[in-house]
Amino acid sequence: MKGDHATALQRHARRRLLSRRAALSGLGALATAAGMAPALGQGFAGLGTDADGFAVPTRGVPLSFPQDHGPHPAYRIEWWYLTANLTTSDGREGGIQWTLFRAALDPGGDLGDGWRSSQIWLGHAGLTLPGRHRYAERLGRGGIGQAGVRAAPFAAWIDDWALADPAAPLPPETAAFAATGDALDRLTVRAAGTDFAYELGLRAEGPLVLQGDAGYSVKSPAGQASYYYSQPFFRVEGRLLFPDTAVDVRGQGWLDREWSSQPLAETQDGWDWVSLHLVTGEKMMGFRLRDRAGPPFTSATHIAPDGTETPYSDGALTLTPLATAEVAGRAVPVRWRAHLPAKGIDVTLTALEPQSWMGTATPYWEGPIRIEGSHGGRGYLEMTGYVPE
Repeated sequence: MKGDHATALQRHARRRLLSRRAALSGLGALATAAGMAPALGQGFAGLGTDADGFAVPTRGVPLSFPQDHGPHPAYRIEWWYLTANLTTSDGREGGIQWTLFRAALDPGGDLGDGWRSSQIWLGHAGLTLPGRHRYAERLGRGGIGQAGVRAAPFAAWIDDWALADPAAPLPPETAAFAATGDALDRLTVRAAGTDFAYELGLRAEGPLVLQGDAGYSVKSPAGQASYYYSQPFFRVEGRLLFPDTAVDVRGQGWLDREWSSQPLAETQDGWDWVSLHLVTGEKMMGFRLRDRAGPPFTSATHIAPDGTETPYSDGALTLTPLATAEVAGRAVPVRWRAHLPAKGIDVTLTALEPQSWMGTATPYWEGPIRIEGSHGGRGYLEMTGYVPE
């Protein structure tokens, strides 16, 4: 079995190398044209603080499913973002991330065919265990089949990475997972780097959750906004692959969907975002956007066990750094206090692995966290915009 795992990972590594060589020759200029150079500070969400002719979100426009599971090429940026808190068969905590980003080069709103497509795609994968963090990145051009998203049956892919409605039956033990009737209810996810891979099955046990005002999520006092919804009720089961072993895992997953054309204000330097799975069955999403011109802008959504969402606007949630670690030459907060008085939530969030740095083209911190205090649980933390000291 050890040889099988090593051979599989070598195949993934060769495919990744060939894909990067094919893509990188043109993507440097494309990324600059799409505005990705300024994004190095703010993270991928910093792609454009001016809409520049792209469509912008409008309050009161209802989201529609399954159509909105698919791409929105009239908007500048978009992502399909999965995290999962996992427990291995020998009792270790861990987590994975799988993200596909779409960026448009011009506001034509056309996915296009062949090299005429104005869309570029990035894929990020991360795997974290105590004392171990691995990541990988894929880059691709739209229109040539290398990357894309289909709304129904749902599929998102870049090269051989995929988050999709499974084409083949999953292990029988996953059949008992309840579903709610949405196109995202039953998915598989796979990704691989040079020395890791994962293959997981996902089952939704609750409904989709609309963030903000029925899916309209405000990001600044000036009114920048995105469309934003989540599926935070996934049960997860599958395996992690390493060169010398395979590890069975199970846990909880959270999928975020977001698209916009100017999600951050010009003075906002980055964000700190959390998704929390509490032992009570409650869940919470929260973020703060750091601003050079004033206090951070915050937002939160409390999610009851039955999926009922209660949104909270700026100021209701406080996210306070408690301790930092040196990560990639940066002082990065790895312990936080999250306080939402309206729901009696007052918890400490601690990074499972402080060195969970994603050294991708747009670098950021991303990893699983433990939750203690008024509530116990597990979750995920993402932090962008932290620069070297």
